[in-house]
Amino acid sequence: QVQLAESGGGSVQAGGSLRLSCAASGFTSRDYFMQWFRQAPGKERELVAAINWSGRSTYYRDSVKGRFTISRDNAKNTWYLQMNSLEPEDTAVYYCSADRQVLVTTRPDYWGQGTQVTVSS
Repeated sequence: QVQLAESGGGSVQAGGSLRLSCAASGFTSRDYFMQWFRQAPGKERELVAAINWSGRSTYYRDSVKGRFTISRDNAKNTWYLQMNSLEPEDTAVYYCSADRQVLVTTRPDYWGQGTQVTVSS
């Protein structure tokens, strides 16, 4: 059974940092592209960052470029989202995901359950 489990969310003041982790089980993450999405209240879920199996190809949405870094550890079946210089606009539920075929997608094969990130001003 495939499971993705996020951790690392929480509350932080603007300018602070958080590191999200996503641990995968039930499949070999090396075979998948990995993503992080987020959904703020009243807004659609949006792709934040993505990474291929080697880590050499990444995607970031414009609003997080230079502040967020996606990475992965295939040996641990885990990937990460380092979030620095957080802004109140980053407040959302963050979801990790995995897709077998593409780096950038709105409909990945698997989803985690989400972790709340709250940034106060």
